[in-house]
Amino acid sequence: MESQRKAVISLRNPLSKLIFGLAVVAGTMGVTGVAHAEFRVCNSTQNLVGVAIGYRAKEGWTTEGWWQIPAATCATLIEGKLQSRYYYLYAEDAARGGRWTGDIKMCVAQDKFKITGVNDCFKRGYLQMGFKEYDTGRQAGWMVQLNDASGSQESQKQ
Repeated sequence: MESQRKAVISLRNPLSKLIFGLAVVAGTMGVTGVAHAEFRVCNSTQNLVGVAIGYRAKEGWTTEGWWQIPAATCATLIEGKLQSRYYYLYAEDAARGGRWTGDIKMCVAQDKFKITGVNDCFKRGYLQMGFKEYDTGRQAGWMVQLNDASGSQESQKQ
């Protein structure tokens, strides 16, 4: 009882009230689903999807993969505030072989990879695939939805 009483008394301190209030607000933000700064891909299909992403980094053009995203789930490919305006995505349906592609040619590998450079993919022992460009408009976060029925992709700002 004495320890409970001390806790109540300590909340009377203005600094304690401020810290407690900030903790409540932070907790509420997490519960209400406020958008996070990240690049997410959501798989709305009925199958496992493998996803690769491309972007401009300090070292040059970079591609990374594979994220294995189960049916009806999402995965964060880039955590934190997005550093580039343009991101590029390539995805494959693991069960049916369907693909979400675009016109931008970038390198990928069979297994997990992080590749710097998009030229001479074959000469360097990689495969080359067409990635779709996403203009995030410098938003802090972005989400791509992979759909099964139409095979189309929808982008949503977060």
